[in-house]
Amino acid sequence: MTAGRAVPGVERRRMFAFLCMVFGMFMAILDIQIVSASLSEIQAGLAASADEISWVQTSYLIAEVVMIPLSGFLSRGLSTRWLFVASATGFTFMSFMCATATSIEQMIVYRALQGFLGGGMIPTVFASAYAVFPREKQPIVAPMIGLVATLAPTIGPTVGGYLTDLFSWHWLFLVNIVPGIFVIITSWALIDFDEPDFKLLDRFDWWGLIFMAGFLGSLEFVLEEGPTNDWFEDQAIFIFAIVGAVSAVAFFARVLMAAEPVVDIRAFLNRNFSTGSAFSFVLGIGLYGLTYLYPIYLGRVRGYSALMIGETMFVTGLAMFATAPIAGRLMTKVDPRIMIGIGFAGFALGTWWVTFITKDWDFWELLIPQILRGTSLMLAMIPINNLSLGTMPPAQLKNASGLFNLMRNLGGAVGLALINTVLNDRWDLHLARLHENVQWASQTANERLANMTANLSQFGSDAGTVALKQMAAMVRTQALVMSFADVFYLLTFLFLGLVLAAPLLRRPARLGAGGGGH
Repeated sequence: MTAGRAVPGVERRRMFAFLCMVFGMFMAILDIQIVSASLSEIQAGLAASADEISWVQTSYLIAEVVMIPLSGFLSRGLSTRWLFVASATGFTFMSFMCATATSIEQMIVYRALQGFLGGGMIPTVFASAYAVFPREKQPIVAPMIGLVATLAPTIGPTVGGYLTDLFSWHWLFLVNIVPGIFVIITSWALIDFDEPDFKLLDRFDWWGLIFMAGFLGSLEFVLEEGPTNDWFEDQAIFIFAIVGAVSAVAFFARVLMAAEPVVDIRAFLNRNFSTGSAFSFVLGIGLYGLTYLYPIYLGRVRGYSALMIGETMFVTGLAMFATAPIAGRLMTKVDPRIMIGIGFAGFALGTWWVTFITKDWDFWELLIPQILRGTSLMLAMIPINNLSLGTMPPAQLKNASGLFNLMRNLGGAVGLALINTVLNDRWDLHLARLHENVQWASQTANERLANMTANLSQFGSDAGTVALKQMAAMVRTQALVMSFADVFYLLTFLFLGLVLAAPLLRRPARLGAGGGGH
């Protein structure tokens, strides 16, 4: 029985089961960013070094990026029901273990297992949205998964900041347990979308998994650690880059030759899927890159606490909530390529707006760019999902969903690496240029220093030294703000390029005009 012909009671049951799955996906995606605002508290609690604490984030991302493409094969072998139950159970148990960690080594292991086990939920929800429900239901289902996939990482720092502020960092993980148990029980009781094919598991390609883990894990590590460790000047990054390159060659050779590859990359032969995946890649840069950039500015330049940053960033989440139902309705009335073009044009306008940033920008100056970002994310992501996955044959959908979600995550990783590298390089450049102007030969600089020294007369003979330190800090802050503007310029041109590329997508049959393969 297909969803389209299901009796109302069965359809309501499936919709409720799907809502529970979406909630599970929300927890898995939220956990990527929920610790980002509270790393310093976790570092203090576990007596970890500054180098070690970043692995609380990195280990989760590396493990998750391996599971996401693998989930397509496992979902066919185990069925949607048992894969989702296993993923939710593992994620919930590892959340509890993270809360009990007493050393940084334990935390890194538990976070990696949490990311790996929880990663299976994300593409399974995307695949179910397009496999289970008929096309006339897409205006309801598509905005739901689009909102969750973008809202969760956006509000992650806000939720994390509140939990750490009100309770302790342990609650970043304990908060998953009760909802996790609810998702496990409802998934086990209600999901009946497909049947398992256990014979498929007998042909599991272990070498393919090893090569994929080496390729994607190394790539994620290099992108995460590269910007802060001088890229290939660092021995560990150089070694992982070689491991990643060799594993990539072996992986692609394996998936093209294996009778039952661990990931079937032939989905990329579908033009809409491959183009949509490229759009999803850039969308990942906009989603994760800007979720990173705004807090960095507010923390370093404005001196905001984690809680204040979260409250400022919440505007984007509100804009997403307001736009999601509108975007769902527009899907039935407007060419989705036009929606994608408008979405990325809104992204470009928002980032161009911030190129005029100064060290005094606050909540109100960032309000319009954040509204533009939230609105644009929904207008772009919902039709991208629909064009990429909504036109895939049902037999390829589970595998394609894993690849599609992988591209968005890799886009975020590449975007963060690019943003950090450009930010650091341009900061050095602007510092050098400002130092040329702020020197003893400059009359303006000397006058400013004399005024500052006079205003600091309470420090007595040390007033000159204090004024000089303050001026040096001002120069560094100004150079940093100028480098932020440069990054936003770069992102503006990137998003404008996607506006021009939107016509490359093929428009699918109109929603409601037949089953569309479902």
